[in-house]
Amino acid sequence: MTETTKTEVPDAVPTPTPAPRGLVPLPLAAARGLLLGGGIATAASAFLAWTWTDEFPGDLTINGYPGGLQWLTFTAGLLTALFALASYGIRGLGWLLPARNNAPLVLTALGGFAVTWFTVIAISSTLGGVVNLEPGGWIAAVASLLPVLGAFALPQERTGTGTKAALKDYVAKPERIAAPQAVAPWVQRAVITVVTIIGLGVFTYGIDTEYGELFVGYLFVVVFAIWALHTAGLLDRFSALVAANRSFTLAMGFAAAIAFPFTQTDDHYANIGVNILIFGTVALGLNIVVGLAGLLDLGYVAFLGVGAYTAALVSGSEFSTISGVHLPFWASALAGAAASLVFGVLIGAPTLRLRGDYLAIVTLGFGEIFRIAVNNMDGQSGPDVTNGPNGIPSIPDLKLFGFNFGEAHDIGGFTLGRFANYYLLMVLIMAIVVLVYTRAADSRIGRSWIAIREDETAATAMGINGFRVKLIAFALGAALAGLAGTVSAHVTYSVVPTPYQFAGSTPPNSAFLLAAVVLGGMGTVAGPLLGAALLYLLPEKLVFLQEKSLLAFGIALILLMRFRPEGIIANRRRQLEFHETGQLDVPKQTTLTDEPAVTKAGA
Repeated sequence: MTETTKTEVPDAVPTPTPAPRGLVPLPLAAARGLLLGGGIATAASAFLAWTWTDEFPGDLTINGYPGGLQWLTFTAGLLTALFALASYGIRGLGWLLPARNNAPLVLTALGGFAVTWFTVIAISSTLGGVVNLEPGGWIAAVASLLPVLGAFALPQERTGTGTKAALKDYVAKPERIAAPQAVAPWVQRAVITVVTIIGLGVFTYGIDTEYGELFVGYLFVVVFAIWALHTAGLLDRFSALVAANRSFTLAMGFAAAIAFPFTQTDDHYANIGVNILIFGTVALGLNIVVGLAGLLDLGYVAFLGVGAYTAALVSGSEFSTISGVHLPFWASALAGAAASLVFGVLIGAPTLRLRGDYLAIVTLGFGEIFRIAVNNMDGQSGPDVTNGPNGIPSIPDLKLFGFNFGEAHDIGGFTLGRFANYYLLMVLIMAIVVLVYTRAADSRIGRSWIAIREDETAATAMGINGFRVKLIAFALGAALAGLAGTVSAHVTYSVVPTPYQFAGSTPPNSAFLLAAVVLGGMGTVAGPLLGAALLYLLPEKLVFLQEKSLLAFGIALILLMRFRPEGIIANRRRQLEFHETGQLDVPKQTTLTDEPAVTKAGA
């Protein structure tokens, strides 16, 4: 029998995996050089004259000193250069890229390109053509394009250190990105203090912008910078520091809020600030109803109106139908909050057994009923209570412990005007509301709200009285809105029924408040405050767009909901809901909860 010879097949030589390449075919060294050189050139171009006339706001005609939008180009170029230096592994800058990916480089380059080209286009459009550009404008346009080419030439996913790998790294070993390192507590608090000061400076600069073009450029730089910090992993690290020093962070936040009016020379900006705090307080109350309990309330602005009208009736206005009644502020504030709470119970008791769209329709009807009712209580169509469409004007300024809020006061060399006084009062009220919100959310009732929001049927089966829990949420949210309404009545000097509707061109309205909660981040403390600030500040600053402002606002909302559906400041649970297992490449967990396998430090 012949034996067959076995042919030996040599092992296949493994094919080397090609190095990842970017969208632009350039060597890695050239791409990094373009990023660094382009960032420096972009920052340096801000010191050249971009136009020959000062008719464009900001005076961009001076060589050697930036003006207006040029400062934003300088900032964006500087950020691009810093991240480019960090990508070289320079000692002392590695902390800028804890996630070790190239996304921050792309985003900072795009931010510089966006603000520079927006300025160049705005100059050409305003002054009547590109002939109005000086050589410095052309140099800036070309210089801002170089980092973009360099960024897109970089591999968008380095081997083992790309965006997807960074997310895997975050889930597997979250302490590498998110957990605070073993540093002294005073260092952590120093970092939080520095970030708070920078945040106050950035917000102050934005609210102080004198013309619309400057504000749009400011938005470009801030949005791309924050996006870059997020993709770099720095925001995750800072969130971990905040979680480890929650009380100190809260104290620093209120210290920054108190310091804001001392940075202003125009009381108009303090007026913007006090309105942001009023609507932010109301949005935080709505967050109890919508964000924690999961109840869709489309008529919530009515509770703000109840508090405002109650304060107007008992605060000594000569047009009040309750003559001779002039309660001190603490009494009128309690009266406004109590009246709103009572209305919340009266409206919630017969309606909270409904769910979903049916509850939304009923609350929408309540909001409209309130507006129509106060509009008809003029002594002719109904009882004489609210003076009908004329409202209750001439509400006197508050006086608290001898301090007249209607007069300017000098404190430490700073002059605080009328609106600055009310702003500081609203900071105090905001502190009370935040305390109530956090204590309620962390309590047994708060956990019941979250259970109802997630699955009311399952929560009821586990013994939670769903109707009672929802009624408490409705009443507490209404009381907080009424408390803010008492201050709103004194700030505006008058109360009229027009603003208290579902949707309108100016806040307050229910659509505005609901959008502030959803966009800011449902179930969080800072989310509704940030949402109210953005939604109030954007229309105020984008007046120059006129009829196109709503279009720009709608585009911004679409982009935000596409890239950040959980809100700007996301609750961890909602973040996991919107970004499922497959999107994060998290190994599927074989448990009853079927949740991503996130360790306790990363949850």
